[in-house]
Amino acid sequence: MIFKKDKFWFGALLGFIGPIIGILIFKFVKFRSFSFANTFEYMLREQGHRTFSVALSLALMVNAVLFTIYINSRKDHTAKGIFVLTLMYGLMVLSIKTFS
Repeated sequence: MIFKKDKFWFGALLGFIGPIIGILIFKFVKFRSFSFANTFEYMLREQGHRTFSVALSLALMVNAVLFTIYINSRKDHTAKGIFVLTLMYGLMVLSIKTFS
């Protein structure tokens, strides 16, 4: 099963994919009547990229859930991989919010 692996690279992969899934969920909830291209074009062209940074911030919640699952199941190497990628995404969100 997926929750039994305890490898750093596996956690990094989950940490990379988690926010992408979160952004897709955000798109389907907030912009369901728009196409993917229109949604992401709007998010990138919007003044200050506010919607994009909100989407990324909410997408990091997926990583928080994954991190909690792996910490509670004592899969520390996988949790470290998720944490490292979460920090990288967090720095990206912070830089978008700061420099936009």
